Amino acid sequence: MPLELRCSMQTYIKICDFYARHIRKKQFFRGNRCILCDVLKKVERRVGVYIVFTSETVGLLIFGKVEGILIIPLEKWKFVHKLRWKKGCGMLNRKIDSYLKDYYQKSSNALLITGARQVGKTYSIREFGKTFKSFIEINFVENPDVVGLFKDAKGSADILMRLSTITNVPKIKGDTLIFFDEVQECPDIVTAIKFLVDEGSYRYILSGSLRGVELKDIRSVPVGYMGVKEMFPLDFEEFIACVGINENVISTLKDAWTKRIPVDGFIHNKMMELFRLYLIVGGMPAAVSKYLESNNLQDVLAVQQEIIQLYKKDIAKSDPDNKLYIEEIFNLIPPELNAKNKRFILKRLNENAKYERYENSFLWLKHAGVAIPVYNVEEPKVPLLLSRSRNLLKLFLSDIGLLAAQYANGIQMRIIKGDKDINFGSIYENVVAQELVAHGLEPYYYNSKKRGELDFVIEHGGRILPIEVKSGKDYTYHRALSNIMDCDEYDIQESLVLNNDNLSVDGRITYVPVYMVMFLDKGAAAPIEYKVDLGGLSNGGV
Repeated sequence: MPLELRCSMQTYIKICDFYARHIRKKQFFRGNRCILCDVLKKVERRVGVYIVFTSETVGLLIFGKVEGILIIPLEKWKFVHKLRWKKGCGMLNRKIDSYLKDYYQKSSNALLITGARQVGKTYSIREFGKTFKSFIEINFVENPDVVGLFKDAKGSADILMRLSTITNVPKIKGDTLIFFDEVQECPDIVTAIKFLVDEGSYRYILSGSLRGVELKDIRSVPVGYMGVKEMFPLDFEEFIACVGINENVISTLKDAWTKRIPVDGFIHNKMMELFRLYLIVGGMPAAVSKYLESNNLQDVLAVQQEIIQLYKKDIAKSDPDNKLYIEEIFNLIPPELNAKNKRFILKRLNENAKYERYENSFLWLKHAGVAIPVYNVEEPKVPLLLSRSRNLLKLFLSDIGLLAAQYANGIQMRIIKGDKDINFGSIYENVVAQELVAHGLEPYYYNSKKRGELDFVIEHGGRILPIEVKSGKDYTYHRALSNIMDCDEYDIQESLVLNNDNLSVDGRITYVPVYMVMFLDKGAAAPIEYKVDLGGLSNGGV
């Protein structure tokens, strides 16, 4: 089975240069044009060769026709195959890919994929659709006339009959995936999914670009017939895999994390370099793809700014009468994070502002997947939700690249080089919040006049795990964390300090390279078995 080629145009030029140098045949070029770019002859023998570049990863082609450059042994170089360059998310491998495969193998239910705009939902679903013999896609934004087609449908047979009037794609029982996209425009189809799932002939997947609150009322229905999975921008682990870090390196890093041992120094330095790159590129698929294609950070910035403008257009559509204050809050996120305590101060919006007045605007940004609210807790005790303060919060952007794109132009290279004049604290904290949420963890922060402030507290393994984020060299100084760790009332077993240095352990405090936040996840819930002994009651004794 052929592997997909992943390379940028720059890498393609390197491949051409490689052939030109090693074959040393003048006929390889016609003037300044490479014959690999022309359709001249059919391939006589499609056997791949391995070409490795140190600067970026080139996919390996092993047999057959694939989309991309077809490379054959040097002695069989008399060939040309038509080039078909994939664009956009096609270059990216996502964790959602394996999730979809696993979900549809284990469950007969439908699945609703939610998440912010531009996080790659539609592309991932289309790629998954290729594993079925038949794939049908209905987009309710591109085809608004279709919305009314499903109103007042009387059952599955009626729905499927109506569906057949708008598509000529054959429906194959047991091997057809039907994809309803932008379902926030057609709530009726979400309600009707239970009838379609019950009928059982085909599989169904839905997706919605959350623009605030449109999907808030349909995420929980129909119960027992549809699962819900939220997608996020690429997390750091996905990002480094896309830029060429192989699974062996990631496995080595995870082993060091699990065993709490230092990482090889060379690997650690490279990972920190990639982490700083991630601070700029972020995880929006279009931005990551643009970086892989060009390595040009200005091109990446242009893509990010387009996404920001798209979000602002969505905000304008949702707030035409200025009843909410969404855009004002959105614009204040970067400067508020740059403030000393990073807490969102409502008075920056209005001197007499009260949280109740703006609460719906914060919720809009959260439901849209645009921002991540992190609320204050009064005590670091399980469950954290019970001690959450409703009106004290930090507000992070859902993608670190979009945050960096809103800072001053020219900051990209300064961040990559680790310029000491930049406030990395807010940038690091945004990445950590983004990673925790993407991994299914609910982050909070703790602030006490007596003990100080903890950047994050989460519930992990049934216990409280405090997390401090340090971007400077004095990361071993953490007054608030020490105060909490010394408090017997809270019984904290372990804490993490994310920093720039290698992994080390000091008692119950583990100093962890900041990039290792990629391994901090919710994990699978262990089965809990409990049975009440009713022996005495069954014998009639009370």
